[in-house]
Amino acid sequence: MALRLQQTTNMTKLVLIGEFLLVSYLLYILTASVYKSYQIDQHIRNFESENARIADENRKKSEEFDYYSSDAYIEKIGKQNLGLINPGEEVIIIPRENVNNSGLIGGRSIINENPKRLDLNNSQRWWKFFFDMKR
Repeated sequence: MALRLQQTTNMTKLVLIGEFLLVSYLLYILTASVYKSYQIDQHIRNFESENARIADENRKKSEEFDYYSSDAYIEKIGKQNLGLINPGEEVIIIPRENVNNSGLIGGRSIINENPKRLDLNNSQRWWKFFFDMKR
């Protein structure tokens, strides 16, 4: 009986070692599978963020295309670059003040005026046109 008990114990040890190796192999396969799944999820997140960025860029480009192909933009460019006007509109152009031979600008003497006044930008010229009471 001692021989039989010793054989069972050796056989049990071999079975346990085999089961341990099998469980270790299954854990390795499971870990590798989880890691690959994690990597795939990362790629999916990266592609989704890239797709969202591209979709936003496409939306902006579509809005720009709609604006640049609209009648309002075409009319604006025609007025700015080609001097086109619609029927019933009047165009007011404030020319830069030029000095004529007599030293007068629009009938005013510029001898005592500030030289900066001659180099006004467009908004400043409009302000002077409407609100300068010293004319």
